[in-house]
Amino acid sequence: MYRAIAKNKRNTVFIILLFIVIIGGLGWLAGAIYGSPAITIWTLVIATVYAVIQYFAASRLAISISGGQEIQKADNPRLYRIVENIAITDGLPMPRVYIVNDPAPNAFATGRDPAHAYVAATTGLLDIMDDSELEGVMAHEMGHVQNYDIRVSMIVFGLVVAIGFIADIFLRLSFFGGRSNDRNNGGGNPVVLIFGIAAMIVAPLVAAGVQAAISRQREYLADATSAMTTRNPDALASALQKLGEFGRPMRRQNSSTSHLWISDPSRPGFMSRLFSTHPPLPDRIARLHKIGGEF
Repeated sequence: MYRAIAKNKRNTVFIILLFIVIIGGLGWLAGAIYGSPAITIWTLVIATVYAVIQYFAASRLAISISGGQEIQKADNPRLYRIVENIAITDGLPMPRVYIVNDPAPNAFATGRDPAHAYVAATTGLLDIMDDSELEGVMAHEMGHVQNYDIRVSMIVFGLVVAIGFIADIFLRLSFFGGRSNDRNNGGGNPVVLIFGIAAMIVAPLVAAGVQAAISRQREYLADATSAMTTRNPDALASALQKLGEFGRPMRRQNSSTSHLWISDPSRPGFMSRLFSTHPPLPDRIARLHKIGGEF
């Protein structure tokens, strides 16, 4: 169990380091084309400021986008008590609990730290899960809170913005940046132009792939954390099996929050599956059964 969690954390660190290398490389190339390192500095500063704003505002925005309604214990004792028991078991503050009126079975957690956490479940999830399965799902979501997954997601989101911004500047400078000073900035050079176009196309794709890889690692980690909390990984495996059988697209979909849910809230096509923020359900179920055999 602890080996699985440690492995996922190491993989996440490696991926974030790769992200920083990509940003640094693009920034250096953009600065080199225009002949000014200030471009790289300002791009990183703007991306950082934007990520900080998202860090503090994204959680409430995610709840609002999903249409979640906050509940108290009297509103839904079953869900509230399960979350409350998990919080006590994990030694976490009680998060704010929400229900999303949607027949699609799903759940998510958000919040920049355990003291500012939100967990939500859809009415569809509450309808099809028994108590042990619901406990496994909510322990998965509380695992995201416990492991500070949203904090990691906000950092990665800021890096994605930086990569997209740098790539866009790179393309523009490839076309226009050197026209006033062709000798110094490489304007009109077809090699530079082709390289700039390639960077604009490839960099965002690489960023999306890295972001998806980080999200998939956090899902595996939350599954392992749920199994450790409940000591019943088969219950979560059963819940994931039901999500595969009864899952459907949600009524309110937003690509910016899709990575928060325990199951992809959309019906992705080929390209969406390629950059999916969720690992395949059969893989997650197989890992949980393997973890169960180690108890």
